[in-house]
Parts: sequence; structure tokens; C-alpha cells
Amino acid sequence: MLLFCPMHNILIYLTICSVIGAFSVSSVKGLGIAIKGFFAGQPVLQHPLTWILVITLVASITTQINYLNKSLDIFNTSLVFPIYYVLFTTIVITTSIILFKEWVAMTVVDIIGTVCGFLTIILGVFLLHAFKDMDVNLGNLPQVLQNEQEAPVTRDDKNILIEVDNSSIAPEDKPKVFMIYT
Repeated sequence: MLLFCPMHNILIYLTICSVIGAFSVSSVKGLGIAIKGFFAGQPVLQHPLTWILVITLVASITTQINYLNKSLDIFNTSLVFPIYYVLFTTIVITTSIILFKEWVAMTVVDIIGTVCGFLTIILGVFLLHAFKDMDVNLGNLPQVLQNEQEAPVTRDDKNILIEVDNSSIAPEDKPKVFMIYT
């Protein structure tokens, strides 16, 4: 019973936010079509669907912001945003498939590309969140990589920039111009 209490489960707030957010995305798309029809001379302002879309948009954005703020008040921001992003994107893509049937006209290659891109985004968000507290620097890399980095650079081309050891030369005797031999 405690699992479904909104005060203890972040998924309750973020699922509500994401589902309501999907309504706002669908309403905006419908209003975009209505605005396009308006400029084409169609009587969209007299159609009740336009006003239903406006009311749905205002109500869904208000509700979405309310629940997002509540979740941010209760839970850590670094936990809320990755989960919200993945849930919101998943639900919006699902509603787009159902309501607008956009995937009917897509080829198999386009569908596979879209799904792979979506999975890449989910994996990227997961990896960013999972490894955000890791201290990664050159000292943490494996010894093999450090040895490769410290190895002298060999140049195979004919154009070589002459390197001068400046430690034993007096400041006034140091070269002022680099010389390139070909």
C-alpha cells in the first residue's frame, strides 16, 4: 500500500505529468492544424473542436506544471528530470502513434531509425544519471591508456616542426620564429 502513496513514489507524480503532457502535445498539434486551416480561410473558430483543444491545452499545462513542481519539492531534481524526460518522451511517442497514425506512412528503415534514436536517448539519459557522481580524470584511466599518452609522438610525414629544448638557453637567445623544414 505504501508503494502507491504519492508522497513516497516519484513515478506517481511523473506518470501523471507525462500523461497530461501528452495531452498538451496532442492539443498543440491539433491547434497547429487549426491555425493552418484558419489562414487557409476555413471557419475553424466556429468549430467546437478548436475550443476544446484550447481548453485542453490550458488545463493540461496547468496540471502538468503543478505536478512537476510537487515532485520537485519532494524529490531530488537530479532524479526527477531523467525519469520525467524518459516517461514524457515514451508517452508522447505512443500517443502520436495512436492519435495521428504518423508511423503508417513511415518506411521500415525510418521506424527502425526512430526506435534506435529513442533507445539511444534513453540509454544516454540513464548513463548520464548513473555516472554523474563518478570522478573521471586521467588518474582514473587504466594504466595502459596512461602509458600510451606518455609515449613520445612520432611523426611520419616530411613536414616537421623543430622542437627546441628551451631550458638551457638564455631568454635573449631563444628563437623568436619557428622554422619548418620540408
